Amino acid sequence: MHNNNKNYIHTSAKIYGSTTIGENCTVMENVTLGYPQHDILLQITAQGKQIEEFDFPGCDIGNDSFIRAGTTIFSNVRTGGRFRTGHNAMIREKTTFGENVLVGTNVIIDGNVTIGSNVSIQGNVYIPTHVTIEDNVFIGPCAVLANDKYPVRGEYRPVGPVIRKGASIGANCTLIPGIEIGEGAMVAAGALVTKDVPAWKLALGCPARITDLPERLQSLNKI
Repeated sequence: MHNNNKNYIHTSAKIYGSTTIGENCTVMENVTLGYPQHDILLQITAQGKQIEEFDFPGCDIGNDSFIRAGTTIFSNVRTGGRFRTGHNAMIREKTTFGENVLVGTNVIIDGNVTIGSNVSIQGNVYIPTHVTIEDNVFIGPCAVLANDKYPVRGEYRPVGPVIRKGASIGANCTLIPGIEIGEGAMVAAGALVTKDVPAWKLALGCPARITDLPERLQSLNKI
């Protein structure tokens, strides 16, 4: 683990593997950084070793980041600068972030996810594997993304939603697998989105219908 004396790292934090922490970072109580992903954990336990004794990739935290209490970030996660979490966020392996991203309280990101810059993910959001979120995206609290059309009823082929630049997803929305939310589009609170939403359109209802986005809302999010 590498860090520098400009950081604040609480004594209860656990830092594993070859984790790196940039400058001017804050890591609060009971944070876990670089926790071994499942295949690495199996290697560790099969050899009867402690996690601290095993050499494996950790995570990389960008400069000026603030990791709040209870957050767990797995191995092979890379964040840009000004990365922030709420309390008890969980971010699994092979997830990458751009600059200036907020991952809110109790958010779960299940790994193999790509997230751009200037993104705000509010509390209690669930993001499965194989999701792409571009720059300047807002995802409201309790939104759920899905990646498996027929869970436990067929071969598992995860294909998560793609959320394009500047889109906004309202609170309590559900996005089904494989759909695309176009650039600048908005999804109203509580919508069930079952098909692609074109750029600069509005989806609302259950199931969601597509309508015109008011002209006053046709600008990229300022995050």
